[in-house]
Amino acid sequence: MLLKTLVVCLVLANVCYFLWERGISKSPESVVAAPTPGLKLASESPETSRSEAGGNASGTTGTPAAGSGGSAGSAGNAGGAASAQTAIGADDGARVGGNSGLLTNVKRCISVGPFRDVSEAAHAASTLRDGGYDPRQRVADGEVWAGVWVYLPLPAARPAAEQMFAKLKAGGIDDALEMPGPNEGSVISLGLYSEPKRAQARVAQAQALGFNPGIADRKRNGNVYWIDIDLKPTDSLLNPSDLQGESGRIVRLEVKGCPSAGGE
Repeated sequence: MLLKTLVVCLVLANVCYFLWERGISKSPESVVAAPTPGLKLASESPETSRSEAGGNASGTTGTPAAGSGGSAGSAGNAGGAASAQTAIGADDGARVGGNSGLLTNVKRCISVGPFRDVSEAAHAASTLRDGGYDPRQRVADGEVWAGVWVYLPLPAARPAAEQMFAKLKAGGIDDALEMPGPNEGSVISLGLYSEPKRAQARVAQAQALGFNPGIADRKRNGNVYWIDIDLKPTDSLLNPSDLQGESGRIVRLEVKGCPSAGGE
């Protein structure tokens, strides 16, 4: 019985020591749990406010650098685009150069004229046909050279004008007429000539009488005649003087591209 009591006492002693070690021996103040900290906004923290202020300042000063970096990037992109465009243009030029050989094989249609009448056009067409061409004649409305006009200035005073007419008639120029001049005012016409020799003879005749005549080209409107021909790739442009008639008549011809299908 004594042994049993001793064993129970030892067990109780161990239990008490275990409980004392587990916290029964601690004071109530130490046993009370620490209060749970309340929630705070990041902006309410002094350290956070200071760090944000510093970050904003550095971000503000860093904005131009970022902007300049964007500008540099844009400039780089623009330079790259310009280089690419230059390369494309060079490539296009190479293709055009490569196709230039094809363009030389395209037929060229030219028109020769204008001729004042059918006979002049027929003579030119015959000359071209003998040269191996296939001329095509067409009629158009236009302005054609009519000849060389020889004239004298008309004095403003009427007595002086009458004296000039009398002197011209006495010198063999009895076909002189008063008519509007190439500029403002009237002139004394000494004739309109389609042949250079006749025009030169009339000028010399007036100079022998002491006058200094003027000359000018005269034109007229009406039907004119053109000749269209197709040139081979190896043919050169025609010389209009080769189509000049043998009569000595002056012909003011030109060579230009054929009109489109829509008209002259």
